[in-house]
Amino acid sequence: MAEAPKIPDEAETRARWGSFAWTEENQTKANEILGRYPKGREQSGSIPLLDLAQRQVGAETQTQGWLPVPVIEFVARQIGVPYMRVYEVATFYTMFNMAPVGRFNVQVCGTTPCMLGGSDDVLAACKNKGLIKGRTTPDGLFTLTEVECLGACANAPMVQINDDNFEDLDYDRTIAVLEALAEGKPVTPGSQTGRRDSCAAGGPTNLTAMVDENHDYRGEWA
Repeated sequence: MAEAPKIPDEAETRARWGSFAWTEENQTKANEILGRYPKGREQSGSIPLLDLAQRQVGAETQTQGWLPVPVIEFVARQIGVPYMRVYEVATFYTMFNMAPVGRFNVQVCGTTPCMLGGSDDVLAACKNKGLIKGRTTPDGLFTLTEVECLGACANAPMVQINDDNFEDLDYDRTIAVLEALAEGKPVTPGSQTGRRDSCAAGGPTNLTAMVDENHDYRGEWA
């Protein structure tokens, strides 16, 4: 499943990100985030602040963003806690990237519902387009990882690409999504079969209809 994060902390990483600071716009957002919590409880803002920092790194690198060690240290200073407290949060959630990623971070769910629904075909499609688990493609467009449940089991198999879920996938639909992204074409997130939200694949149902369609055992127990 998901690989252990490899966190670069070389001299060039510190040279590039050692002076990280909020942009003017993000400083306003950071102040708003910290304003949600009482004094002394700023650590509760670690997740939204890490997300904000990752998005700023992404904007500066034209990627989905990641969290260099100096950036995590910056967030720790912002909320007044040791670096390790924020590091623990950053490495727990797969929404945080601990190493550089591509413009499109493709996270394939490999948990049971998606696996039974055909996540192997999704991974095969990714492989066909040159994506390798744990790596970024040479053109810098795609990074592929396999992750645990992403919470869209009713629409399995699915992938999360940056902030969007793409659901009800198979081999061909996955190829179509990846090709559209690579060509800069718009792709509509959600179900790729036209299903509305997480409705049953056969359409809406109700309990009365289910009783009518199934054998009625009530008379046998009278």
